[in-house]
Amino acid sequence: MIKVALPNKGQLFDPTMDILAACGYRVSKSLRSLSTLDSENQVEFYFLRPGDIPLYVSNGILDAGITGKDFVAEKCVAPTCLLDLSYGASKLCAAVPEGHAATSLADLKSARIATSFPNIVRGKLPGNQLVELEGAVEISIKLGIAEAIVDIVETGTTLKQAGLRIIGEPLFQSRAALFAHPGREGQEEVLTLKSRIEGKLLAQEYMMVEYDAPEALLRAVCAITPGIESPTVMSLEKAGWFSVKSMIKKRESQKIMDSLAKLGCKGILLTSIDSVRI
Repeated sequence: MIKVALPNKGQLFDPTMDILAACGYRVSKSLRSLSTLDSENQVEFYFLRPGDIPLYVSNGILDAGITGKDFVAEKCVAPTCLLDLSYGASKLCAAVPEGHAATSLADLKSARIATSFPNIVRGKLPGNQLVELEGAVEISIKLGIAEAIVDIVETGTTLKQAGLRIIGEPLFQSRAALFAHPGREGQEEVLTLKSRIEGKLLAQEYMMVEYDAPEALLRAVCAITPGIESPTVMSLEKAGWFSVKSMIKKRESQKIMDSLAKLGCKGILLTSIDSVRI
């Protein structure tokens, strides 16, 4: 039995719950629940603040967890990153009021900055006076406690609504990831968790193509759809014709179908893949 931390709210919550459910885990959160047991898969899930998860995992209180890389960097801890996930992309950016003269990070040298990520900001903007806040950072300038902010940006809509604009390059770029306590990444249940999620993410990049091809075209079509090791080729009842099945990259799938059709293949089918192990 392993203990795994999950974000209890925010932009990471829904996609984390979705991917775990798609991977066969029995995980659900009621309004007041802090944990849930999946006895079938030998996992106990704990719902925690995303910013607290790095501490629980790095200190070995929990075996693994899913959270943003920005939260790990802010806590200055080093759990083992097992797998980058396909969601939770964000940037930690500096912003000032629309009428402010600053155009780069260097222009904030003497500014008072409000942020929820003081450790990251100190590393990037040493010497600035920081106002540490738990949330709603964008309102701090209007309330007069800061001249600039550094905050997580997803779309930038919230900043625009607050009359702010981003300046300079992002101080940190983040996405969700699966972490483990150093030394526990080899536990059977942790390896299974990683393998299932990895298989689900890989399946999003591939599709399965199936088609019928005459024997004279086999060499050419197999070159177009080589598969992972090699395509599956089976003879049909119709003499001289074969059925070919192969995994292909999703982004290339339509061009591949076009090429197969032009060569003379028949019955070309394209299907999604739910999960995969490569």
